[in-house]
Amino acid sequence: MAADPGIVLIFLSIALGIANIFHFNIVIVFAILAIVQGIVLAFVEVPFLLKIFRVPDWFIRGVQTLDQNLYRVIFYVVMAVIQWLSITCMATSLIALAVLLTIAAICYGVAGLMKQEFHKSNVVASVDVSEMPIDAQIRQAL
Repeated sequence: MAADPGIVLIFLSIALGIANIFHFNIVIVFAILAIVQGIVLAFVEVPFLLKIFRVPDWFIRGVQTLDQNLYRVIFYVVMAVIQWLSITCMATSLIALAVLLTIAAICYGVAGLMKQEFHKSNVVASVDVSEMPIDAQIRQAL
């Protein structure tokens, strides 16, 4: 089974942000934005993190609005445009992030045009723990 492209984008965004933060020009701003995008992507693509970390209600509502293909397209297009703008300063490895964010936006756009429903991650599947033995509850929590 292939890795989820959203998960790959999380790690790539943070890694390329860190790699480009050592430029001594305006690219550092785009590197910081890439790191922030990676963190936001983590909450969007792995909704279970919203239950683990204490985040404001407005942030949770914002992430939950991205549970439709159209809103995901807009989200990824905005992030891709931000990284494409980094080329105006200097051609760096942030181009790879811009390309992959664009591809993700296109994929969500095609899914939306084909009327495919958005599917959430299986990580957040709720289980009624009252029907489970204690050892199974512990395994489920871990």
